[in-house]
Amino acid sequence: MSLAVLYSRALSGIQAPLVTVETHIANGLPSFTIVGLPDTEVKESKDRVRAALQNAQFKIPAQRITINLAPADLPKESGRFDLPIALGILAATGQIPKDKLDQYEWAGELALTGELRPIHGALAMTYHASQSGRSFVLPQQNAAEAALVKNATIYAARSLLQICAHLSGREPLQIYKNQIENNIETGDSAYPDFDEIKGQTHAKRALEIAASGGHSLLMIGPPGTGKSMLAARFPSILPPMTEAEALESAAIQSLSYGSFNTNNWKRRPFRSPHHTASGVALVGGGSHPRPGEISLAMHGVLFLDELAEFDRKVLEVLREPLESGKITISRAARQAEFPAQFQLIAAINPCPCGYLGHPSGKCHCTPDQVARYRGRISGPLLDRIDMQIEVPAVPQEELMRQRITGEKSSVIRARVTESHQRQLDRQGKTNSRLSVKEIDQYCALDTASENLLKQAISRLDLSARAYHRILKVARTIADLSGAKKINNQHIAEAIQYRRLDRQ
Repeated sequence: MSLAVLYSRALSGIQAPLVTVETHIANGLPSFTIVGLPDTEVKESKDRVRAALQNAQFKIPAQRITINLAPADLPKESGRFDLPIALGILAATGQIPKDKLDQYEWAGELALTGELRPIHGALAMTYHASQSGRSFVLPQQNAAEAALVKNATIYAARSLLQICAHLSGREPLQIYKNQIENNIETGDSAYPDFDEIKGQTHAKRALEIAASGGHSLLMIGPPGTGKSMLAARFPSILPPMTEAEALESAAIQSLSYGSFNTNNWKRRPFRSPHHTASGVALVGGGSHPRPGEISLAMHGVLFLDELAEFDRKVLEVLREPLESGKITISRAARQAEFPAQFQLIAAINPCPCGYLGHPSGKCHCTPDQVARYRGRISGPLLDRIDMQIEVPAVPQEELMRQRITGEKSSVIRARVTESHQRQLDRQGKTNSRLSVKEIDQYCALDTASENLLKQAISRLDLSARAYHRILKVARTIADLSGAKKINNQHIAEAIQYRRLDRQ
């Protein structure tokens, strides 16, 4: 009778709880049993492991083999447990030494030849392995993404034989070094530049404010006015990602795609799902919950074009994450929580045909048609969008002008970054994340500003949520101008960005 113990990781949302892989070899009829709430992929690992060991010329004991994945109440999925299961059998039968196994955590899917195949969620598992003080051994294809975790000790291997040679001391594996240059500027240089947009000075100003304070924004205008162009260039003016933000964003993307593309390191994500997307596609879900578009836009931008064309029930799922910054997915067997700190940028036409208020006079929509069209977006959702602006048609002379007159993204980004830093120094978060108590503390008004806001509340019949959002936007406008206190000019401009409240 022999026993071997190794360590691996499961995935539960963005967390990677520790899994102890216990291998027990006992006398009895030959059998191979895996216990500990394994799903189908894990149960099938016994066939992959058996073939991989045979093809690598190892001996499989004709005894009773029991694999326990502890804790027993934690669901286990995917083929990442193939490697620790195979090593547990080899260690329990004395074919590799046991003495160093507890220094590592293991994850990798085995091919029938004994080669290692990549896994998903490597970044999240590596982060938690580094917190435990153990080294992490994983497939070569996942090494670059795992090495993004600072202070993590990574060993990359191509096959089971290579790992066995390392444990026996014949050919030690080298610690994998991160070869990615953490150059922040290169991360966002792939996005198109703001100076390509002609006109739309008001919209550019609104986007600068939104980028500075982390505010959500809705653009209303006819087709062809540049709403999509403005949204596509919005990431180029966002402040640089911190190490923690980049790591959290990359970890979520690794859960979805199988591996994180290291070329996107420190590049803010830009997600633009089609209007036919379902609620599950936005929120995430599945029997083993995976992140949706909202979470994949973590610390980046979620752009919803043609907002009124989305199903109303789909749009309602945005309400909770816009307020709380997280999403909880509950299923009968398990629950998972994903962070959802993103910036919502949305675009909508003013009417079904799109040309309401256009100088051409093309629109023939009736007031009832316009009301039904805009009614597809609920009042509570609109109330949660900080800024609502109109993007009118660009004048012909401005459109045909050859010389570029707009500011480059780098110039706007410098102002945004300075304002963003002021917010962090003052309150440790962006203005859009201020609580009600913090609004009272950091958004105090003088008499003139207070009177102006009172008039706006009375005339526009603003809700308490709209009132708080005006204060937060005004605080951001003040930060952009370098003012320590909010004045009536800041309040007046913030009110102008509640376009739908003014109708």
